[in-house]
Amino acid sequence: MRLKYIYLILTILILNKLDAQSTASKQVTKFNIAAPQLDTVKTIWVYLPKDYQNSEKSYPVIYMHDAQNLFDAETSYVGEWQIDEYMDALNENESIIIGIEHGNEKRIDELTPYIHEKYGGGKGEDYLTFIKNTLKPLIDVTYKTKPEAENTTIFGSSLGGLISFYAVIKYPETFGNAGVFSPAFWINPEIFDLVKSTEIPESSKFYFLAGTDEGETMIPKLEQMMNLLIINGVTDSQWKGKTVKGGKHNEQLWAENFGEAYQYLTTKQ
Repeated sequence: MRLKYIYLILTILILNKLDAQSTASKQVTKFNIAAPQLDTVKTIWVYLPKDYQNSEKSYPVIYMHDAQNLFDAETSYVGEWQIDEYMDALNENESIIIGIEHGNEKRIDELTPYIHEKYGGGKGEDYLTFIKNTLKPLIDVTYKTKPEAENTTIFGSSLGGLISFYAVIKYPETFGNAGVFSPAFWINPEIFDLVKSTEIPESSKFYFLAGTDEGETMIPKLEQMMNLLIINGVTDSQWKGKTVKGGKHNEQLWAENFGEAYQYLTTKQ
């Protein structure tokens, strides 16, 4: 009887996957690129503004993790962020969005800068080196970008929030802004020591988001980090924090709040 239910569940999952329709905007394309730092090949999703082909403008760039969940319900088993739908609706303050697919079973490895005694990981430096030294140079010569750090944002949730925050702290000359949604600071507490020992430029900018229903440690860890930034001299104009009552650790929370974070991080004061 138990096997019968297992087969039924598997059948439902397969049928749901087969029935899924692509929801990606026509502005979204994909390409593959070798990532020698990670000994793999990465699939990269690219969103270009609607007027890109007919425009002579250059655009800011946002690098985002977990590309499978950003644009297309067909490739996400947990729902999508609807990044392309939001961007398609803009008539100004447009950007190029670069989505980097996660490495499936290697996701923890790639998105954690330090090794965890239980979960492993610790290849975040290699992942960021891939973005800095391999992917970003290609993007900047292929597309009409504004390559400076002030126009380069890195953005993600959970482990993606962790590595995005780390990237701006560690490499402010490359990444000027970070979208830090539901950051998994708990898995790499060493990041608090990094912030304590690092002088953060006045040009760095952060947007923090967390929901009250994301576990007992999410809000306290995030508040600890925001307080540490203040102690370290980061001014009110450099960061914004938002707590969503009842918000859960899922794509719905992140999709509903992407627009506000995007506008904050990409609007120049």
